Parts: sequence; structure tokens; C-alpha cells
Amino acid sequence: MRIGVVCTSFHKKEIEIMLNFAKEESAIKGVELVDIQWVPGAMEVPLALDRMLKSKSYLSGAITLGIIENGETQHGLAMGQSVINSILNLQLKYNKPIGLGIIGPGAKKEHIAARLEPHARASVNATIQMSS
Repeated sequence: MRIGVVCTSFHKKEIEIMLNFAKEESAIKGVELVDIQWVPGAMEVPLALDRMLKSKSYLSGAITLGIIENGETQHGLAMGQSVINSILNLQLKYNKPIGLGIIGPGAKKEHIAARLEPHARASVNATIQMSS
């Protein structure tokens, strides 16, 4: 089983940590993470996923890794809702699971570190489980 990966680079240090946890989890489960793509932020994730799933028929699914922080305005909330809705639509369009490893929207800085590992591992496991 091969799973594509889309990572946001806005919080690159944290996302690299998440990617390592996702790689660990995929190795434990005997699946391969392939076609790792980096995009500037969460808003670019759906387009990258669409291109990836359209052109790489060998993929069983994909995962997304990112962070949408709590800001002073509702921008993150609006962005998060749009991104998640787009990801859901892509799952239905391609009939392939996409594990959501995006922390937030509304994540506070002090809560991010504790969520890196569980969100990364859960995104891999959701994709594996829904591929069956």
C-alpha cells in the first residue's frame, strides 16, 4: 500500500516532526509513504492533493500534515473550514481516503507540541483503515 503525503511548510520544524511520526507509523503498519510534497500553507493542500490523486493512480490514499493556529481574527477558522471541506470533497471525488493530520483550526502555541505525534499517527491509521 502506498500513501501520498502533503505537508505544509509554514510550521516546517513541527511538520518535519509530524512527518517522522507518520513515517514511523507507516513502517509499523507495513505501508509506504511516497510522493511527499511540501506546500506553503493549509490553503494549498487541496490543490496539491487533487493533482497528486489525479496523476498517481498507484496511491491508495493520502495524508495531510499541517497546523492552523489560533489568530487574532477568524481567518484561521474560515480557512480551516474551507480546507477541510475541500479535502472531504476530494475523498469522494477519487474514492480514496485522506487522513487529516492538520492540527487546528484554532490551535494555541502551547497545545501544538502535544498534538504532533497523535495527529500524525492518526492520519496514517485513518487512511489505512479506510482503504480496506
